[in-house]
Amino acid sequence: MNYCRASRCRSRSRRVRCPSRVLVYLGLGSNLGDRHAVLDSAIARLADSGFRNIRQSSRYETEPVGYAEQPWFLNLVVEVETDLSPRALLRYTRGIERELGRRRTFRNGPRVIDIDLLLYGSVVLAQARLTVPHPRMCDRRFVLEPLVELVPLLRHPVTGQVFARMLDELSGQEIRKLG
Repeated sequence: MNYCRASRCRSRSRRVRCPSRVLVYLGLGSNLGDRHAVLDSAIARLADSGFRNIRQSSRYETEPVGYAEQPWFLNLVVEVETDLSPRALLRYTRGIERELGRRRTFRNGPRVIDIDLLLYGSVVLAQARLTVPHPRMCDRRFVLEPLVELVPLLRHPVTGQVFARMLDELSGQEIRKLG
Protein backbone atom coordinates (compact mmCIF):
# COMPACT_ATOMS: atom_id res chain seq x y z
CA MET A 1 0.00 0.00 0.00
CA ASN A 2 1.11 3.55 -0.70
CA TYR A 3 0.76 5.89 2.25
CA CYS A 4 1.53 9.55 2.34
CA ARG A 5 3.72 10.10 5.37
CA ALA A 6 2.21 13.56 5.72
CA SER A 7 -1.16 11.99 6.57
CA ARG A 8 0.31 10.96 9.93
CA CYS A 9 2.07 14.29 10.45
CA ARG A 10 1.21 16.46 13.47
CA SER A 11 1.72 19.72 11.58
CA ARG A 12 0.04 22.87 12.90
CA SER A 13 -0.94 23.75 9.36
CA ARG A 14 -4.54 23.04 8.42
CA ARG A 15 -3.32 21.93 5.01
CA VAL A 16 -0.97 19.01 5.53
CA ARG A 17 0.98 18.47 2.34
CA CYS A 18 2.37 15.33 0.79
CA PRO A 19 5.90 15.33 -0.58
CA SER A 20 4.64 15.09 -4.17
CA ARG A 21 1.50 15.65 -6.17
CA VAL A 22 -1.08 12.88 -6.35
CA LEU A 23 -3.85 12.38 -8.91
CA VAL A 24 -7.18 12.35 -7.08
CA TYR A 25 -10.78 11.76 -8.16
CA LEU A 26 -13.64 13.49 -6.36
CA GLY A 27 -17.34 12.85 -6.84
CA LEU A 28 -19.55 15.94 -6.56
CA GLY A 29 -23.32 15.96 -6.25
CA SER A 30 -26.14 18.37 -5.47
CA ASN A 31 -29.92 18.10 -5.35
CA LEU A 32 -30.98 21.28 -3.55
CA GLY A 33 -30.98 24.89 -4.74
CA ASP A 34 -29.31 25.91 -7.99
CA ARG A 35 -27.47 22.63 -8.53
CA HIS A 36 -25.35 23.88 -11.44
CA ALA A 37 -24.24 27.00 -9.55
CA VAL A 38 -23.37 24.98 -6.45
CA LEU A 39 -21.22 22.56 -8.46
CA ASP A 40 -19.57 25.49 -10.24
CA SER A 41 -18.80 27.11 -6.86
CA ALA A 42 -17.28 23.91 -5.48
CA ILE A 43 -15.06 23.49 -8.56
CA ALA A 44 -14.02 27.16 -8.38
CA ARG A 45 -13.00 26.71 -4.74
CA LEU A 46 -10.85 23.74 -5.72
CA ALA A 47 -9.20 25.76 -8.49
CA ASP A 48 -8.62 28.77 -6.21
CA SER A 49 -6.89 26.70 -3.56
CA GLY A 50 -3.98 25.26 -5.46
CA PHE A 51 -5.43 22.09 -6.93
CA ARG A 52 -3.90 21.69 -10.38
CA ASN A 53 -4.92 20.25 -13.72
CA ILE A 54 -8.59 20.13 -12.88
CA ARG A 55 -10.59 18.11 -15.38
CA GLN A 56 -14.25 17.42 -14.99
CA SER A 57 -16.70 15.00 -16.50
CA SER A 58 -19.99 15.94 -18.03
CA ARG A 59 -22.84 16.53 -15.64
CA TYR A 60 -25.32 13.76 -15.06
CA GLU A 61 -28.81 13.97 -13.64
CA THR A 62 -29.37 10.92 -11.49
CA GLU A 63 -32.10 9.37 -9.44
CA PRO A 64 -31.48 9.33 -5.68
CA VAL A 65 -30.03 6.19 -4.13
CA GLY A 66 -31.09 5.05 -0.67
CA TYR A 67 -33.72 7.64 0.21
CA ALA A 68 -35.88 8.01 -2.91
CA GLU A 69 -38.31 10.75 -1.74
CA GLN A 70 -36.13 13.68 -2.77
CA PRO A 71 -35.18 15.63 -5.91
CA TRP A 72 -32.85 14.09 -8.48
CA PHE A 73 -29.15 14.84 -8.16
CA LEU A 74 -26.74 16.57 -10.47
CA ASN A 75 -23.44 14.64 -10.35
CA LEU A 76 -19.99 14.84 -11.88
CA VAL A 77 -16.45 13.64 -11.20
CA VAL A 78 -13.38 15.86 -11.11
CA GLU A 79 -9.78 14.82 -11.52
CA VAL A 80 -7.24 17.01 -9.70
CA GLU A 81 -3.62 16.94 -8.66
CA THR A 82 -2.94 17.80 -5.04
CA ASP A 83 -0.19 17.65 -2.49
CA LEU A 84 -2.65 17.38 0.40
CA SER A 85 -2.68 14.15 2.37
CA PRO A 86 -5.90 12.09 2.17
CA ARG A 87 -7.07 13.24 5.62
CA ALA A 88 -6.22 16.90 4.90
CA LEU A 89 -8.05 16.64 1.58
CA LEU A 90 -11.12 15.25 3.36
CA ARG A 91 -11.04 18.12 5.88
CA TYR A 92 -10.68 20.62 3.05
CA THR A 93 -13.61 19.23 1.01
CA ARG A 94 -15.78 19.11 4.15
CA GLY A 95 -14.96 22.80 4.61
CA ILE A 96 -16.15 23.53 1.07
CA GLU A 97 -19.37 21.65 1.83
CA ARG A 98 -19.95 23.75 4.96
CA GLU A 99 -19.19 27.01 3.11
CA LEU A 100 -21.74 26.12 0.44
CA GLY A 101 -24.45 25.35 3.01
CA ARG A 102 -24.31 21.60 3.53
CA ARG A 103 -26.16 20.46 6.61
CA ARG A 104 -25.91 16.78 7.45
CA THR A 105 -29.43 15.70 8.35
CA PHE A 106 -29.63 11.97 7.65
CA ARG A 107 -27.78 9.43 5.53
CA ASN A 108 -28.51 9.66 1.79
CA GLY A 109 -30.77 12.64 2.41
CA PRO A 110 -31.08 15.76 0.28
CA ARG A 111 -28.06 18.04 0.22
CA VAL A 112 -26.85 21.27 -1.29
CA ILE A 113 -23.44 19.72 -2.00
CA ASP A 114 -21.69 16.44 -1.44
CA ILE A 115 -18.00 15.93 -2.19
CA ASP A 116 -16.69 12.37 -1.92
CA LEU A 117 -13.05 11.35 -2.09
CA LEU A 118 -13.26 8.46 -4.56
CA LEU A 119 -9.62 7.68 -5.38
CA TYR A 120 -6.33 9.03 -4.09
CA GLY A 121 -3.73 7.79 -6.55
CA SER A 122 -3.30 4.07 -5.91
CA VAL A 123 -3.58 4.51 -2.13
CA VAL A 124 -5.64 1.98 -0.20
CA LEU A 125 -6.59 3.35 3.19
CA ALA A 126 -9.02 2.25 5.90
CA GLN A 127 -9.35 4.57 8.87
CA ALA A 128 -12.19 5.41 11.23
CA ARG A 129 -13.64 8.23 9.10
CA LEU A 130 -11.85 7.73 5.81
CA THR A 131 -11.77 4.79 3.44
CA VAL A 132 -10.05 5.01 0.05
CA PRO A 133 -11.09 3.91 -2.50
CA HIS A 134 -14.59 5.05 -1.59
CA PRO A 135 -16.30 1.89 -0.31
CA ARG A 136 -19.56 2.27 -2.29
CA MET A 137 -18.30 3.80 -5.52
CA CYS A 138 -18.48 0.56 -7.51
CA ASP A 139 -22.20 0.22 -6.73
CA ARG A 140 -23.10 3.71 -7.90
CA ARG A 141 -23.79 4.48 -11.53
CA PHE A 142 -23.68 8.22 -10.72
CA VAL A 143 -20.00 7.75 -9.80
CA LEU A 144 -18.90 5.19 -12.39
CA GLU A 145 -20.50 6.83 -15.42
CA PRO A 146 -18.65 10.18 -15.07
CA LEU A 147 -15.44 8.48 -13.85
CA VAL A 148 -15.32 6.20 -16.88
CA GLU A 149 -16.03 9.19 -19.13
CA LEU A 150 -12.91 10.90 -17.74
CA VAL A 151 -10.61 7.86 -17.63
CA PRO A 152 -12.01 4.91 -19.60
CA LEU A 153 -9.22 2.45 -18.73
CA LEU A 154 -8.76 3.35 -15.05
CA ARG A 155 -8.47 0.34 -12.75
CA HIS A 156 -9.66 -0.15 -9.20
CA PRO A 157 -6.57 -0.11 -6.93
CA VAL A 158 -7.73 -3.12 -4.90
CA THR A 159 -9.39 -5.45 -7.41
CA GLY A 160 -7.47 -4.36 -10.50
CA GLN A 161 -10.72 -4.45 -12.46
CA VAL A 162 -11.32 -1.72 -15.05
CA PHE A 163 -14.08 0.63 -13.85
CA ALA A 164 -15.69 0.54 -17.31
CA ARG A 165 -16.30 -3.18 -16.88
CA MET A 166 -17.83 -2.59 -13.45
CA LEU A 167 -20.12 -0.03 -15.05
CA ASP A 168 -21.18 -2.51 -17.75
CA GLU A 169 -22.13 -5.01 -15.05
CA LEU A 170 -24.11 -2.51 -12.96
CA SER A 171 -27.89 -2.55 -13.32
CA GLY A 172 -30.53 -0.03 -12.36
CA GLN A 173 -30.08 3.58 -11.26
CA GLU A 174 -31.47 5.87 -13.90
CA ILE A 175 -29.03 8.47 -15.18
CA ARG A 176 -29.13 11.13 -17.90
CA LYS A 177 -26.05 12.81 -19.34
CA LEU A 178 -26.58 16.55 -19.75
CA GLY A 179 -25.29 18.49 -22.75
